[in-house]
Amino acid sequence: MKTERLIGILSLLLQQERVTAPELAQRFEVSRRTIQRDIEALSLAGIPLCTTRGPGGGISILEGYRVDRTVLTSGEMQAILAGLRSLDSVSGTRRYARLMEKLSAGSGSLVPGGGHLWIDLSSWYKTSLPPKFETIRTAIEEGRVIQFRYYAPKGESVRQAEPFELIFHWSAWYVWAFCRGRQDFRLFKLNRMEELTLTDLPFEKRPVPLPDLSCERIFPGGIRVKALFEPSCKWRLVEEFGSGCFAAQSDGRLLFQVDYTDPEELLRWLLTFGDQVELLEPAELRARLAQRLERALNLYRKET
Repeated sequence: MKTERLIGILSLLLQQERVTAPELAQRFEVSRRTIQRDIEALSLAGIPLCTTRGPGGGISILEGYRVDRTVLTSGEMQAILAGLRSLDSVSGTRRYARLMEKLSAGSGSLVPGGGHLWIDLSSWYKTSLPPKFETIRTAIEEGRVIQFRYYAPKGESVRQAEPFELIFHWSAWYVWAFCRGRQDFRLFKLNRMEELTLTDLPFEKRPVPLPDLSCERIFPGGIRVKALFEPSCKWRLVEEFGSGCFAAQSDGRLLFQVDYTDPEELLRWLLTFGDQVELLEPAELRARLAQRLERALNLYRKET
């Protein structure tokens, strides 16, 4: 939370000519000593601050070095607010909303009304995701190991990991962590984590490589898919793959052609379309799909 508080203090100093340490302590709900350390940290970061004592005194940015107060336009501040609100939408708290309230206190122009951008990062997992998000965030801040049961395509296992980053990517939340069992960094999907606990085991900060989030790395392709979809499926193809993934045929059906990664995932995805799709290629997967449909049909042919 220190970084957020430093940003808040700097923002207030850009809005006001002078502010006192007691005012800052009250606004950010910390001690005056903490505010003094924050002012020292800002000074070390190169912000030219000046402190004057006595009546009318306080903390200010030195004249002649003042940053342009218009460095952030109202539209840019609205974008920042939308981003902070999006974090509240997944964490289930009002932590970032309260931060913006503190930043805008006493200045009606910092975060004006009428915002036109709203980002909601919550999902169907509104009940289970926020506790995981908060547990991992606490573990990162306090340098403590997390333990959880992880469900992966190759099976489930109990892991202990040192978390370093929370990442939102591919419409889902992940934690980039050092897995103690594998002795390497791994990207864990929060929705596949269960029985998540914050242990008392501390861990030392280590050099953290950036995760490779490229589509080529995660979704390397290799399976050239060709299928015919009924016209009623167009909206879903556009939503999931874009309008360039198919070509309309003379009979109205849609010839779908893409590269796919996982054959099992592909079969499961095709089955969600029922009789609205025919897989043409690859032939081996077409045969596997026919076998799976036959087994499903036999289940319903059985007398109950």
